[in-house]
Parts: sequence; C-alpha cells; structure tokens
Amino acid sequence: MFHGGGWFSFMRSDEKPKKVTKELLLRVLAYARPYWNHIGGMLLTILFTTGLSLVSPLIFRQLIDKILPSKDLNQLTLYAMALLLLPLFSGGISVVQRRLNATVGEGVIYDLRVALFSRLQRMSLRFFTNTKVGELMSRMNNDVIGAQNAISNTIVGILTNLIQTVAILTVMLTLEWRLTVVSVLILPLFFLAARRLGATLRDIARQAMDLNAAMNAHMNETLNIGGALLVKLFGRTREEEGRFTQRARSVRDIGVRRATIGATFFVIIGLVSAVGAAMVYGLGGWFVIQGTFTIGTIVAFGSYLGQLYGSLQGLASAPVEFSTSMVSFERVFEIIDLPHDIAEKSDALALREVRGDLEFDRVTFNYRIDDSILLSEVKRYGRMDDVRTVLSGDGGDGKTGQRGEKPVARLASSGTSEPGPTSQARDVALESVSFNASAGQLIALVGPSGAGKTTLTYLIPRLYDSSEGVIRIDGHDLRDVTLDSLSAQIGMVTQETYLFHDTIRTNLIYAKPDAAQTEIEAAARAANIHQFIVDLPDGYETVVGERGYRLSGGEKQRIALARVILKDPRILVLDEATSHLDSESESLIQEALKRVMAGRTSIVIAHRLSTILAADLILVMDRGQIVERGTHEELLALNGLYAQLYETQFKRERV
Repeated sequence: MFHGGGWFSFMRSDEKPKKVTKELLLRVLAYARPYWNHIGGMLLTILFTTGLSLVSPLIFRQLIDKILPSKDLNQLTLYAMALLLLPLFSGGISVVQRRLNATVGEGVIYDLRVALFSRLQRMSLRFFTNTKVGELMSRMNNDVIGAQNAISNTIVGILTNLIQTVAILTVMLTLEWRLTVVSVLILPLFFLAARRLGATLRDIARQAMDLNAAMNAHMNETLNIGGALLVKLFGRTREEEGRFTQRARSVRDIGVRRATIGATFFVIIGLVSAVGAAMVYGLGGWFVIQGTFTIGTIVAFGSYLGQLYGSLQGLASAPVEFSTSMVSFERVFEIIDLPHDIAEKSDALALREVRGDLEFDRVTFNYRIDDSILLSEVKRYGRMDDVRTVLSGDGGDGKTGQRGEKPVARLASSGTSEPGPTSQARDVALESVSFNASAGQLIALVGPSGAGKTTLTYLIPRLYDSSEGVIRIDGHDLRDVTLDSLSAQIGMVTQETYLFHDTIRTNLIYAKPDAAQTEIEAAARAANIHQFIVDLPDGYETVVGERGYRLSGGEKQRIALARVILKDPRILVLDEATSHLDSESESLIQEALKRVMAGRTSIVIAHRLSTILAADLILVMDRGQIVERGTHEELLALNGLYAQLYETQFKRERV
C-alpha cells in the first residue's frame, strides 16, 4: 500500500532538518547545470512512467465492468496483451531513466571529488597535522555521495512524487470525489505514527551504530599485529576477552530491541494503511450496492489508493532527505572554501638556474592553529575513528583532532632521544633564526631533541610559512616564487621514510616520472641499493608493501636517498637518522650521503660525528634558537651546549 523507502528515510535520518538558504541552493544547482539535458530527459521519462502507471487500474475497471460481463473474447485478448505490454514499456523507460540518473549522479560525484582532491593537495602540512584522515575520507566518500543524492535522487524523487500525486488525485477525483476525500483524511495518522515511532527507531539506530563502532574499534586495536603483541606481552588475554564479550553483548541486545520496535513500527503503519483501505472499500462498497458506481471503479480506486499513499509519503519525507543532502553539500563546500595558508602569488617567479644560496633572516615560527583552515566538528554515527577511547569504554563525541583541540607546541622532536640540558617545552617553535648557507656548503644542525631542527628544515620547502622574518633562495623570498619551481629545487629525506605500496621502480620514479632505466640504476648505485634490488626475485618490480614494511629501515632509507638523487635538486635537506640501524646499513648510508651531498647545498640534521666534522658550518639549536655556531673546534673551545652534546652523544664515536 505504500513505498517502504519513504518510511526508512524517517528512521535513518541522522541529521536535524536545517534551513536551506537561497545561496546554498543556487550553489548546489550550479553542480547540476552541466547535466540539465540529462535531468530534462529524466523528467520526460517520469511523465511517461507516471502515465503508464495510471493506465493499468483503468484496464482492470474495463475488464470487470464491461468485457467480462459481455464475454467479449476479442476485447479480452487485447486488454490482456495491454497488461503485458505496459510493464514491458514501463521497464524499458525505467532503464533509460536509471541510466540518465546514474550519469547525473556519478558525474556530480566525479566533479566534487576532483574539486576536493585538488583543494586538499594545496593545503599546508599544518592542515593535515590537525585533521583526522578518517574525516577527510568521509568528506571524499560519504559526504560526496550524500551531496550528489540531493541532485540525482532527492530532487528527482520530489518531482516524481509531486507529478504522481497530482496525476493520481486528478484521476481519483474524476472517478469519485467522495472516496478521494476519505483517502486523504487518513494521512494524518500516517504522519503521527511515523513521527513518534520513527524518532524512536532513529535514536536506537544511532545507539546501535555507536555500539558497533566501539566493538569494531576494539577489534581493530587488539587484532592488529601491534595490539596483539601488546596483549600477549602484558598477559591481558582474559581481560580483552571479557571486554569484547561485554561490547558484543550490548550490540546483540540493542539489535534485538531495534528489530522488535521496527517490527512494531511496520505493524502499526500497516494497520493505519488498512484503516484507510477499509474505509475506502467500505464506503465504496456501499456506493456499489446503491448503484452509484461499478465494481470495476472501486477496484481501480483501490489500486490508485496504494499509489497515492506511496507518493504522499515520499513528499512528506522529502524535507528531511533534502536537508540531509544539503548538510553533505555544506561539508563538501567547507573543504572547497578552505583558504590556502601557503598561498602562491599571482605573479610568482618560477625559479630557474638555481645556485643554491639559502638565507634565514630573523625567522620566527610557531604552530598556532587558525580555525579558519580547519574543518568543523562532525558527529558521525557508527564510525570507528569517532571512538575517542577504545579500551576505557568512552564512545566519544567525535571531537578528536577537530576544531577546538589545543595545538601542540611543535610538530615533532628531532635528533636523538637523549634529553637536552633544559626542557624544550615552549610556545614558539623558532625564534629569530638567522644564518646563511652558500651554494655547495654543508650546514649541520645539532641540538637536543625538540630544539626546533626539524621545524627549521620544514620551512625551506614551504611546508609551513614563517610567522616572522624572511627565507631567501638565491636572494628571492620564498613567498615570491612558485611552489612547483621551489619544490623542484629542494630534495628532502625525512627521518621517517615513506614508501608507497607499489614497486621499487614506481617509488623511485616518483621523483622523475620520465626517468630512463639507466638513470634509475645510476641513482640506486649512488645510494648503495642497486645490488640489493637486482638480487630480489622481481628486481625493480618488487612490491615494497604498505609504507615499505617488507624492507628494513636501512633499505628504505637508501631507496629514499636514491629517489632524491634521481630528482637532482640544488638544495638537499636531510634528517640523517642512523642510530636505529645496524652497522652495515649505517656504513652504506653514510657512504651514499657523501655522494648525495657532493656539489649541493645541504642542510643536515646531524646524528653522526663524521657529518659534523665535514660540515662547513655547525648550528647549535636550543629552545628554538641558534645559540652557537662555528666549526667543530671552535664550538668545543666555547665549552657550551655543543661541548655537552659532544661529550654525551658524539665523543663515543671516536676510536
């Protein structure tokens, strides 16, 4: 008697209806503009299918009232064929309509995803360090699909139900206006039942999704290799079994409750629908007995009644569906409208023939977070990354990593894990840092962990912009040059090497997509990794696994060095982290570093005495400032922080 999908929209909506502004609606319609022809085609198919759906009840009326009583076999055959051809034509039109709908829907998804990805590619590192990956994936997937639903389904559904309602009411009024009035009078009972039980089911559905998320998050934390190892090392197997049993029990119990209330909901809706049908057939039967109209008329009327209830229900639920889709659009637009905090000037200069002179002029930087470049908080029901505490049982409020969270003082500590002379906790990451690196020079950065060394290196490729001061390359302010040309001149190898889940070749040519095999092998030889690669069963076509987990730390670092060599930058930024490597890997990397740095301006976070001794200038950092500078001998003579670091970290390397 009615369409189930409409009732589910009452049950499953997890967004409160929101006011749709004219500006938002116009912006949404702008994404539909390229598909007006397809949308127009859909409207035509809707008109055809609506017209065909009105014909069948009239055929039944004709059969019952005239053809069967007159025993006209010829007419019976024609009308029977008509009943066969109608669904055939209707099905063919539905296929065309579905193709048009899919073209619009998938096209909008494509447009939105490309726009989002392009915007995110230009966001600074600051944005990604303060945004959950899961939230970005939701915007790229769930919200994009929810947004396109407004155009390809919700708007089309509203038009479909509106056309069907008008057409059906017109035909019903033509057949019998009094029965039509009775049919419409029953609708408030539908809305009352949907409002009361639908709200209850919606709340239970949200609780069920959150409980499932907590259970799945617990499984995800304890069944991965790291979590399983930790559980076994601390002997917490029984505790974890008990904790999981409790959460699985909660999921079971609310599932039973949800099913029971859901069944009750549909029983009540069915009874309400039955009341309407009983009233119509009761009154209609009385009219038949009185001779007001025929049996065929009441049969046709009953058929139209089911279609009418379905269409009106679709219109009733449309505001909730539409407002939900608008919320998805707003989330998508929020990313598209995010400002670029690392902006490129319209007249930016493209760097060419770079020498490699680098200058820091009174550079100050802090990690203050501007809310305008972050995403707003979103409560997403049933998402694992929405669970704030996995073991202690806090379901969370979805605020982790979102706006309102206090910023950290710095991005990450750099250098060794040994403590420095003083605490490095502070508000300002770098304070009035000045130095010059001439083309071809090696500058070594040393200092306690958290002193600001990594932060300084991140400013060179404009992963962040300085809060105060100027950084120049060959005399040009970094803010005055194009981002692509700057990136082309800077090669960076971080302490945590990242490799794509792909082949070694693909990871290497990421630096130079058109590199020839001879260039790739030359870079690998320079990084002392070529022989290792060719000894692998698949050679350069070996898949390294997620984040390169199939390779050792030293092998990953040498591949990262080879990638930078293939890029051939003029300025090299290295976090020379070798403390966690075995002696053989360390020796190979140290030898490769000498080749990599030859002839290039190199800024190296030094962890080895050999690098420090080879440096043209050593910068000693403490609490975000350069506190000492000079050569190894000059700094030892000062008997300051460098001398302390030498005694605690570097002196043991001397034989």
